[in-house]
Amino acid sequence: MIEHLWLIGIGTGSPAHVTGEGMQALRDAATILVPQKGAAKDDLAELRRRIIAASGTAARVVPFDYPVRDPDLPYMARVAAWHDQIAARWQEALGSAGSDGPVVLMVWGDPSLYDSTMRIAARLAPPPRIRVVPGITAIQALTAAHAIPLNTVNGPVQITTGRRLRDHGWPGGAETVVVMLDGECSFRTLDPAGACIWWGAFLGMPEQILYHGALEDAADPIVDMRMAARAEHGWIMDTYLLRRV
Repeated sequence: MIEHLWLIGIGTGSPAHVTGEGMQALRDAATILVPQKGAAKDDLAELRRRIIAASGTAARVVPFDYPVRDPDLPYMARVAAWHDQIAARWQEALGSAGSDGPVVLMVWGDPSLYDSTMRIAARLAPPPRIRVVPGITAIQALTAAHAIPLNTVNGPVQITTGRRLRDHGWPGGAETVVVMLDGECSFRTLDPAGACIWWGAFLGMPEQILYHGALEDAADPIVDMRMAARAEHGWIMDTYLLRRV
């Protein structure tokens, strides 16, 4: 049983993204759950291990295998089933290791933005008391890396996904659009006229890649860079900002 569950945002690849509050929470934890996502993503687990070591915590570290989504299910059913499986893996891992204090999950980016950890935690029975420690988001890392503001003066911003961009196009009324969770390079489906893109992958990590320019000129180079980086590393996390100019 998990009585106290702490969700700590750890940023997008740099141990320096973890706040002082986050480091203290790691030191105060009794148990830290660390997902194992396969050999292709060993560097993500290694990042978590470096942060744990840097914190100086004496917490017990408990690994668990991350489930994969069922590609045969419809999208929403696929996500719901996957979340059920993740919650079960948490409880299974703690059942075998035992827990006598706060349990920590280290969340890539920030637990509040395009992350489902809080929704998964709601599946636990009985429900634990949740503490959220914010972290650097991919949006913050992207705009900082490109040295640009998120919005224009008094300009509206829309945060969306690649799936919605493909299905619905440029969000109505938005001057700036931030796209997350896009493995399909959905910017290629847009009319590029008058739009610029700022793209980044492995934000905050030594492998960080950045590119920006007019969408009509930058789309193909970004697709090529993304494909090459994914082939080299076996995985990729990227995001981008689009703006009408």
